[in-house]
Amino acid sequence: MTAGPSAGAGDPRTARTRARLRRALLDACAEQPFEEIGVAALARRAGLGRATFYLHYPDLQALAVDACAEVVRDAVDALHAWRGTPDPRTPPPPLTAFFVGLIPHAALYRTLLRPGGGGPLGELLHRELRERARAERVLAGAPAPDLIASAVAAAFAGVLADWLHGLVEDTPEGIATRVWRLLVALHRMPVE
Repeated sequence: MTAGPSAGAGDPRTARTRARLRRALLDACAEQPFEEIGVAALARRAGLGRATFYLHYPDLQALAVDACAEVVRDAVDALHAWRGTPDPRTPPPPLTAFFVGLIPHAALYRTLLRPGGGGPLGELLHRELRERARAERVLAGAPAPDLIASAVAAAFAGVLADWLHGLVEDTPEGIATRVWRLLVALHRMPVE
């Protein structure tokens, strides 16, 4: 029986082992495609045994999603890094930094985030972004929190995935600006 990413999460040894596995995966993905990485080689790279890998993750995809979960948190935080009335022309600096920061591991993100925003990373991004957008709309008393939160999450995940896959061409700075303007328009759209 294998443990999932949440099992033993409070144990510092577990946290250190998972951090070593995540780092080893990201380093390996910088050198070769994700599809060419094997569990045994990855475990060796992390200085661990294969059995230790399986104590923490059922497979490489689960490790990859865990390793990339930070990018999801970064995306959600970057999209909500403003207070007051947002400037629709200029994205918050953390949003631009988010897109720039994707470049070193773009190949791994493309593996986990399919065009259109699907895949394990896309599903996680959609769920977390939708929750945050909905909560903020409810807190602000804005109309249609469920509808707008779903639209924002789907639009962001879809555009991000399509940009990573080269279906939307732009620089990181350019796509940050365009995505920001799109999301601000969604938030301002009269829906009732």
